[in-house]
Amino acid sequence: MDTPLTSAPGAFLDAAEPPAATVINPRGGAPAVLVCEHASRRVPARLGTLGVPAADMERHIACDIGAEAVTRALARLLDAPAIIAGYSRLVVDLNRPLHSATLMPAVSDGTPILANQGLTEPCRQARLEALFHPFHDSVQASLAAKRAAGLVPAVISIHSFTPIMDGFRRPWHLGVLWDQDGRLALPLLDLLRAEPGVVVGDNAPYSARDGEGYTLDTHSTRPGLPGVLIEVRQDLISNPAGADQWAGLLARALGRLLGRPDIHHVLAGT
Repeated sequence: MDTPLTSAPGAFLDAAEPPAATVINPRGGAPAVLVCEHASRRVPARLGTLGVPAADMERHIACDIGAEAVTRALARLLDAPAIIAGYSRLVVDLNRPLHSATLMPAVSDGTPILANQGLTEPCRQARLEALFHPFHDSVQASLAAKRAAGLVPAVISIHSFTPIMDGFRRPWHLGVLWDQDGRLALPLLDLLRAEPGVVVGDNAPYSARDGEGYTLDTHSTRPGLPGVLIEVRQDLISNPAGADQWAGLLARALGRLLGRPDIHHVLAGT
């Protein structure tokens, strides 16, 4: 299952395997960078199946269903670059702090992840060096390119959530997650709530204030850039037509906000 590296960190992935991150529309001109940390179900060949049954790898525990399709559509509609993860969150969760117990989960929603149980430190570091750090280096490079062009970019992280969790049927179509900086999130909430029939959660079904969100904390909050994490319910975007429909709704709202000077500035004191 999980084998320590015997050579350079890059050897963790075979030469024919996809990279840790793919940048689409890298020259997109919008003052924003899209991020999709949970895009893929792929597992590096050296890890086999992670000891997870194939049926479970089709579930939400392996990836955020529909999130990649929404991100790609938004990149096109907004003309923004997007960073797409190449590997499953079960190998390493790119939106978790390095100290998090769910960074390389031993169990996910009741399913044992056998290859993650009893991980040695060299095995953990191999995954970080091959997948986690290169992904976030790609995010940082895209943001740096925007800054070099004289822009203050917004960080927009795209995720999806299950319709039912622990027996509770979630009523939201979308969730807007944010911490203390609401300059993008609050007007986005207003615009989305104005859409007929759309139910939007404010820090629901999850919260950006739980200390588990690495991407916004690292690339938005600390450097003082505008940022938001958007959750879309999975049953709405599990097919191409649904993904395009909800990406279009998000693009209409975000398109009215991106470029506004009251949003695109670096927060003082950061």
